Amino acid sequence: VPLRRGVARGGTPRFASALGAEQDKGTTMSKQDLGWTVPVMRTGYAGRGLVYLIVAGISLYSIWRGGQAEGTSSALGWLDGSAWGTLLLCLVALGMFAYAVWRIIDAIYDLEDYGSDGKGAIARTGMVTTAIAHAAIGVTAFSLVFQSGGGGGGSGSAISDYVATVLGWPAGRWIVGAIALILFGTAIYYVRKGWKEKYREHIQGTPTTERLNPVLKIGTIAQGVVIGIVGVLFFYAAWQGDPSEAGGTEAVFGWLSQQVYGQTLVVILCVGLLAFAIVCFVNAWLRYIPKVAGPDVATLAARLKAKAS
Repeated sequence: VPLRRGVARGGTPRFASALGAEQDKGTTMSKQDLGWTVPVMRTGYAGRGLVYLIVAGISLYSIWRGGQAEGTSSALGWLDGSAWGTLLLCLVALGMFAYAVWRIIDAIYDLEDYGSDGKGAIARTGMVTTAIAHAAIGVTAFSLVFQSGGGGGGSGSAISDYVATVLGWPAGRWIVGAIALILFGTAIYYVRKGWKEKYREHIQGTPTTERLNPVLKIGTIAQGVVIGIVGVLFFYAAWQGDPSEAGGTEAVFGWLSQQVYGQTLVVILCVGLLAFAIVCFVNAWLRYIPKVAGPDVATLAARLKAKAS
């Protein structure tokens, strides 16, 4: 039976109009199906911002009181033993687990359109790695809630213990060295993302995000610097076969403090991490997710480009 095309109002073929309607309906349904990921994403980024706010804030307070900057475990340990501290630890644990779930979902469904080519595969693999790291922070925060007599902070040796285990494996040094290379690559990614202002492509364009653009740039670069130094420490651990060389933020602060003008460098980095906390909070509020966002949502990059033209 021949297909009767017919013509809809305005000269559009009826079957084409119906097909377009079905496609629009399918797109809408897809966005509705994925919409539940947005609250998870917001919770995750808010928790991530809270962690950096705690680490940088407690470190600056400690330095002001004549002490040393604190790593993630030690800073979270400061919160243990008080009602407000327990509440913050619970919020951190919830946020870290939510961020881990968000990153895994993002990697599986490619919600941010990274694609399936080589570059996209690397980005999505990095998401899973990031999910594991933040889940570990969530476990640390959760364990501190139920830890009796914690009050003094974490030992900061967990990473060294893990590295020691890996170094005991066949080709353990090569594995730790490979981790160092991954960290270097991640650091370059963040520094480039900040310097080139690529982060603007993932944030909705509003007057607030436009005003915060310099802070977002500084914070993104600071995160890259921290990861880069962690990579250096892992490289030392692999080169010397000494797990005590490896570490997280606490080791980064310790390494920086040993350099010329070390305390000043630590303070600058803490301020940068405060800026990165703002980056996380802005993402929690206004992150742009292509496969969920509506057609009328413009990124910060698009907004600034439109104003410049």
